[in-house]
Amino acid sequence: MRVDLRAYAIVDPEVSGGHELPDLCRILAAGGATLVQLRDKLSDTRVFVERARAVKAALGKVPLLINDRVDVALAVGCEGVHIGWDDMAPADARRLLGPDAIIGLTINSPERADATDLSLIDYAGIGGVYGTTSKQTKNKPIGVDGMARTIAALRRRKPGFLACGIAGINASNAAPVIEAGADGVSVISALSMAKDPAAAARELLRAVDAALAKRGAR
Repeated sequence: MRVDLRAYAIVDPEVSGGHELPDLCRILAAGGATLVQLRDKLSDTRVFVERARAVKAALGKVPLLINDRVDVALAVGCEGVHIGWDDMAPADARRLLGPDAIIGLTINSPERADATDLSLIDYAGIGGVYGTTSKQTKNKPIGVDGMARTIAALRRRKPGFLACGIAGINASNAAPVIEAGADGVSVISALSMAKDPAAAARELLRAVDAALAKRGAR
């Protein structure tokens, strides 16, 4: 499945700007979010599943991925998952979800890019590119240059392989990420915490599309 990573929103009940997540997702979809990932590190499984079902219904045609939890993705019948490097192995996620699911993997170095079986995943989330306050992480930002090297490693093995930048990205700093080779940007705080999330999504998508056009990718 071809994945549209241009304006990839992550939503999390801990970083929701006071919105109920289904309402936030409806707003982001109206603003042009092209893909949404639901991240929930604290809720019990039943609550997570109920929340995911409500979010899926609110998104309409916008695909929904679940962060880490393959069981939740299966329960709600959404489009797929995004997994971290230390989460379930991509081979196991693919075996459970089947050939048509979207599976994304976080990759933060050329070495990890080289170690990944790219036939098992649909895109890579590269980063963190910039610093972020929305997630506790032990790793320092790899910067735009580190992201570019990681994407280059992926595409040496599989030309055109899809990748997005992750962490600390907003409309004002998205262009360098796209110019360095990313197909889109994955964003949480700059959308969820915005006064007008729909306007923020539109602004982000415009910035990404302009940078893609400049790069000759659209």
